[in-house]
Amino acid sequence: MYLFLAFLLVPIIEIALFIQVGGLIGLWPTLAIVVLTAILGTALVRTQGRMALANLQRSFAELDDPTEPLAHGAMILLSGALLLTPGFFTDAIGFALLVPGIRVAVFRYLKSKVKVTQFQMGTGAQFRTGASPFDEDVIDGEFTEVRPRQNPSKPSKWVEGPHQH
Repeated sequence: MYLFLAFLLVPIIEIALFIQVGGLIGLWPTLAIVVLTAILGTALVRTQGRMALANLQRSFAELDDPTEPLAHGAMILLSGALLLTPGFFTDAIGFALLVPGIRVAVFRYLKSKVKVTQFQMGTGAQFRTGASPFDEDVIDGEFTEVRPRQNPSKPSKWVEGPHQH
């Protein structure tokens, strides 16, 4: 439902803004702004994307949780798509996502809405050859089934101390 509303409302907002801005400053200045924001946005996305990639590589090298660098990279990628889309509303959202503080706030909000049940890093080399990763929690052992005694009035002998003869 939210996606349907976004696809319906965003073009309506963009058309309304084009009409307002075009009526205020004219056709050619409006088109020039749209083209300039796309060029400026591409340059900003390129530099911020390189920084996000470096942060992601650093987190992998230090075996840190890569969730935040991945989220920043995804938001930078989204901002690039929004900045290349003609329109003032999408440009505003795209430029906002290029601000690191806003990305951190969006990440914290999304992090509060998502529950991570498990996170594991590694190559899997710690497992034995031919063993499944699920075998890690299995303890091999033997058992003997103990049946209840037939005469419960006599105490069992397993709690008594050693016999002396």
